[in-house]
Amino acid sequence: MSMPDRRTSEIRAGVSDSWAVGLGLIPLGLAFGVVLTQGGFDWWWAPIFSTVIYAGSMEFLAIGLIAAVTPFLSVAAATLLVNFRHVFYGLSFPLNRVRGRFARLYSVYALTDESYAIVAPKARETLSSTRILTVQVVCQLVWVASGTVGALVGAVLPEGLAGLEFALTALFTVLAIDAFRANRDLPAPVIALVCGLVALLVAKDEMLVVGLGLFVLCLFVRFVYRDKVARA
Repeated sequence: MSMPDRRTSEIRAGVSDSWAVGLGLIPLGLAFGVVLTQGGFDWWWAPIFSTVIYAGSMEFLAIGLIAAVTPFLSVAAATLLVNFRHVFYGLSFPLNRVRGRFARLYSVYALTDESYAIVAPKARETLSSTRILTVQVVCQLVWVASGTVGALVGAVLPEGLAGLEFALTALFTVLAIDAFRANRDLPAPVIALVCGLVALLVAKDEMLVVGLGLFVLCLFVRFVYRDKVARA
């Protein structure tokens, strides 16, 4: 097979890998666009958010944080805690299969929950640089396009529509349910609930940052404890 034919075949494989997940991104992207414009932003902020930030959950959070003129350090802390999982994604993502300095830089930038879920479980020998990058490009194009369309729709809708802000809560609820189904770890959601309640009581205005910080700390302590028990 010639090089152009092989590349075309790998692009098709990447599109085939990502189309189902891409369809799932559409309603979430539309919701993000509508929430953005309903939050007081112009529609053209949607592609900017989805290109500069490009992290679905953090983009939803950023709308409220920016609108509330949240201090930069609080925004930075929230971003770190929300996206800290990506550090561990990088440990098992096949970045070594991506060829070229700029291609690798893009692959690191475009490493999202969706692209990781598609690529990481596959056998390394079946993955080429073109296939991996195609998956990531498709996911981002779908996200940016659906968010922009949602923003255009939201711009013509009446202001003050109730319930749209629940999209972020729904997103995290679905992610939490999926995570629990994959790993029936009951203490984790219980710890998260307790941390959230504690943060609500002691730092209501900074509940997100404090709650996430406490949760990460509790998970670290739990990991160290379980490791010591396993070695004993």
